[in-house]
Parts: sequence; structure tokens; C-alpha cells
Amino acid sequence: MSQSLGQTIKERRERRGQSLKQLAGATGLTQSFLSQVENDRSSPSVASLRKIADALGTSIGTFFAGGSPNGRLVRKSARPMLVHPKFRWRDSLLTPSLSGKLQVIWTQIEPGGGSGDEAYSHQSDEECLVVIRGKLDFWVGEEHYLMETGDALTFESRIPHKNRNPGPGRTEVLWVMTPPSY
Repeated sequence: MSQSLGQTIKERRERRGQSLKQLAGATGLTQSFLSQVENDRSSPSVASLRKIADALGTSIGTFFAGGSPNGRLVRKSARPMLVHPKFRWRDSLLTPSLSGKLQVIWTQIEPGGGSGDEAYSHQSDEECLVVIRGKLDFWVGEEHYLMETGDALTFESRIPHKNRNPGPGRTEVLWVMTPPSY
């Protein structure tokens, strides 16, 4: 059975010999919140998860759980996943390695869900998202886009961005970024 997101974060923090207080100082998040995340009583936004990953010297991709990619092939039943229950969002990693030149993620966002109120950025040079199903409110910096099925948007991942599914149904998004940094 795979570890929860909180267990994975706690194990990585402890392996680095970092206390919760040190992690809080490095992320700007409170010790209380981080403790709740590690004990799976709270779900971090993508922006908070990005801060945690940076402070632990890793990428969000290392928090994906489960799955067993086989060489080049990632079967639907073996996709590593990252679930954000509070934000009603589920990421599936479609690329078999974090060490390649490309990262592809399939995301399902329930109505009202999204990455959280705080925009986040990461170190990929370029990112493209395609709305496969549903609608997506997407912000890149100060620009806002209401995207619909079939729409695609390309932008620099270093520009703070965030998203939200305005509903009424589930939204499915395909993200492609290079190099991998999520």
C-alpha cells in the first residue's frame, strides 16, 4: 500500500534531519498547519505544496504515490497519483520518469475545485495545458482566461498561475511541461 501525501512529506523531512519548526521557517507556513498536513488532517494548496517541496529540496512530482510505470509505458491502472482532497483535485503522472526532458500530467478537477487561492510557479521553461473536458478558469499573472473543452494555453511556468473549475461538471486537463519541475 502506498504512503499518503502527509506520510511522504514527513518521511522526507525526517530523512533530511529537519524539524517541523525548521520546515515552517523555510516555507513561511505555520508549524501547526504543517503538522496537520503530515498527519493527513489538512490538504495543502498547490502553492503550499510547492513551498514544501522547495524547502525539502525536491519537486512536487516526488510526492506522487502508487503506480508502477514499466519502462516507457504507463498504463492507466499504474499511474502514480497525487490527490488534493480539500481542493477537489487529482493529478496522474503520465510520464514514467522525473529525470526525462518532459513531464505530462492528467488532472481531474471537481466543480469548485482547483489549485487554491494563492498562485504558484515552478522552474519549467514552458508549459501547455489542454482542457480535455469541462471548463477551467485559469490565471497567468494578472491575465484571466475562461477555457473550454479543446482550448489550449501555453505560458512560462515561472509566471505565478492558478486555476479553478467553475463547474457545473468535472474538468479534465492535460498538462505538458519541459523540463519537469512540478
